[in-house]
Amino acid sequence: MDRYHLTLTIGSRPVMRGWWSDEATAERKYLQWIGERSGVEGTRITLTDEADGGRLLKSWPDER
Repeated sequence: MDRYHLTLTIGSRPVMRGWWSDEATAERKYLQWIGERSGVEGTRITLTDEADGGRLLKSWPDER
């Protein structure tokens, strides 16, 4: 099983998912997805660590 899980949702609907075993690859994809879809209203992208109980590593847009 790949460790790093990337999810793209638009509105409340999951549109795309990806899993990678390498964190650097997952982070590159995370940034790529932001670049490709940042102009779409309602877009949310999350990167989680599935080996750590699904811990959220990154989220875009930042909700702070």
